[in-house]
Amino acid sequence: MKTLVLGATDNPARYAYRAVQQLLAHGHEVVPVGIRRGEVAGLPIRTDRPTLAELPDVDTVTLYVGPQNQPAWYDYLLSLKPRRIIFNPGTENPELEARAQAAGIATEEACTLVLLSVGQYEK
Repeated sequence: MKTLVLGATDNPARYAYRAVQQLLAHGHEVVPVGIRRGEVAGLPIRTDRPTLAELPDVDTVTLYVGPQNQPAWYDYLLSLKPRRIIFNPGTENPELEARAQAAGIATEEACTLVLLSVGQYEK
């Protein structure tokens, strides 16, 4: 299951960093995307916007970008056609949730780290 982590960072104090590590530890393919170049868990953080052609099978987008910074990403995220978007604490955004749902994308207000730790991420 491929997960795009939006808001990825090389800062080990951030939850997005831990999410990439834990997703990999649970056997998921991860594409870290952020605003600054770096590396997390041996993966380069992409600062471009990989296209649907490059990432044809993104199952989940997990957000670590606050709602005030999300509008610039709306069209991009929807263009990936993921099965779901996870809104981690602090990223909740009714506008993006509504747009995603209208496009047939499931949304979930949850913590990726908690979902992984309790075995509910794959559902």
